[in-house]
This record gives sequence, structure tokens and C-alpha cells, in this order.
Amino acid sequence: MRRDETKQIQIGSVTIGGGNPVAIQSMTNTKTEDVQATVAQILALEKAGCEIIRCAVPTMEAAEALREIKKEIHIPLVADIHFDYRLAIAAIENGADKIRINPGNIGSRDRIQAVVDKAKEYQVPIRVGVNSGSLEKELVEKYGKVTAEGLVESALDKVRLIEEMGYDKLVVSIKSSDVLMCVRAHELIADVCPYPLHVGITESGTVTAGNIKSSIGLGLILHQGIGDTIRVSLTGDPVEEIRSAKLILKTLGLRKGGIEVVSCPTCGRTKIDLIGLANQVEQMVEDIPLDIKVAVMGCVVNGPGEAKEADIGIAGGIGEGLLIKKGEIVKKVKEEELLETLRQELLHWNE
Repeated sequence: MRRDETKQIQIGSVTIGGGNPVAIQSMTNTKTEDVQATVAQILALEKAGCEIIRCAVPTMEAAEALREIKKEIHIPLVADIHFDYRLAIAAIENGADKIRINPGNIGSRDRIQAVVDKAKEYQVPIRVGVNSGSLEKELVEKYGKVTAEGLVESALDKVRLIEEMGYDKLVVSIKSSDVLMCVRAHELIADVCPYPLHVGITESGTVTAGNIKSSIGLGLILHQGIGDTIRVSLTGDPVEEIRSAKLILKTLGLRKGGIEVVSCPTCGRTKIDLIGLANQVEQMVEDIPLDIKVAVMGCVVNGPGEAKEADIGIAGGIGEGLLIKKGEIVKKVKEEELLETLRQELLHWNE
């Protein structure tokens, strides 16, 4: 189903599916057992715009730590479980708002049933996860290799298993590091799966490579109306995942709010440190709650014209720059005063 038609699922205070806004997720990279470090990272992610957070639960100590972590944070907490069904049960009992499992590595049917029964008792949703790297051997053999069709078949098998156990508060995730395979898998499953889809390109890489892969993959999927929650998986600071996710959603018109910064790519006419200035502007506007477009241009030749579609902009010259509103030059200031001039304009925007 497309996102307007998927089943609504409540994850703590956040509702996904059924046309609700696409929720932004991330995952902590701290040791979950270290409550203080994990809480600190989650609070930083909250400030950046994270709406659902997942923590690895590899030990019973980590499962028990969830209870203390929950007391200090303000967004839903998802427990990531592999191999030991007892950890899933303990995570639910300690307050997890959702659990992520791969039934294929949890063990026997009885153990999966025990997890499902506990989830049903607490009304905690289950995210069924399938990755291309862990696709069952028989499905690889059936299709000759790892394929989108195999991923979908694996995910649907697990969905049916949990449905047969009497539970339907489900979220489905099918991820691959192969971008186009991942896109195809989501197109296929969207036609037959009524549950919300969590979308991401797994193992996408470092900040640069991962952002490119994720932007292409998530863009192609989300633009078709598919996907209810997303994670931009990056090898780096999780806060970067949130920044990227927000920008992807804004670019696709799925999110509004926050200042959008546009800047020119620099050329031989650039007479100021445009790269440094643009980065400073991006950092400066992060906490300013306006829904406008700000342009940062490198020269006074094309700056005013190129910035006319922005609400406000600055354009640099030799030791000086222009403040521009809707393509009209408002005033000229010294280069070192450009940033502060822009900041004051933004802080007093609605006055």
C-alpha cells in the first residue's frame, strides 16, 4: 500500500501509516548499557529532529537499561533484537515502544510465539526486518541470487507467521545496500503489504557516499508514495542522519518548516570565502524557527538575480557584500558584517 493507505500503527506518542507524516528515525551507537551516554546521544538527536530512536539490545543489561533511558527521553524507543528471544521479552517489559526482530534468527516457533504473546500483552508493535545480507539460503537458491523478489518473499513469510500467531501491529522493513534492488523491492511489497514500511538503504557508507545512495534510493521510493518511516544509515555521527533525512523530506515536499539554505557553487568571480560563509549560515539557521529560503551568493554580478526566488539572501563582493530581499538590494555592508546582518534580519523577521 502507498502511505495514505497503510495501516496506522501507534509507536509510543508517534502514529505512523495511514497518511501520517513520514517519521524520521535514527539509531544510537553508544553502548545501551551506558545509560548516561545513550541518553545524552538521544537528547542530541531529539534536538536535531529525530522522532523515533532505536537502541541495540545485545544483553540483558541493555534490556534492563531501557527502563532508565525511557525516563530521560521524549521520543519513542525501539529495541533492536537479534538471536535471543528472551531479550525481546525483557525489552518489552522494560518499556520499549516497539521491537525490531528478524524471526529467522530468533529461533523456534515457540520462541517467536513467546515474543509475539508478550508484544500483544503490552500492545507493542513489532518491526519485521529483512536485509539482503541475511536472506535465507533457500530463497537465494530459488532466485539464483539475492533479488528484490526474494527479499519481498522473505518479508511476507515473516509477516504471515506473526499474523498466524494472532498479531497485526506490524511494521515491515526490507533493506539492501544495492540501491536499485532496494527500490524495486519496495515497489513490489507496496502492492501487497498493508502495513507501514520503514525505508532505508542499509550499509550505505560514510557521510558522503551514504548521503548520495540514501538520497537516490529514498527519493525514488518516497516520491512514489511509498514509505512511512525512514532512516538515513550513515557511518558517522547519527545527528548527520537526521539532518540528511529532514533535507530529503523537504526536497520531496513531504516536510515543511525550517530555513532552507541555497548557495551558488562558486566560480572565478567569487571574491569572498563563500564556502566558509555558506557553512556558517547553515549552522546559524538550524535553531531559527522560520519556514523561508535563504540564499548565499558568491558575487554581486549574478547574486541579486539568482537570489530572487529566495526570501532573503546575501551576496559577496571584494571586502563587502549585499543584503537582498526578494531579488531587491536592501543595503551594502562590510564582508565581516554579512553574517551578523543576516542573522539579525532573521531574528526579527516577523516584526
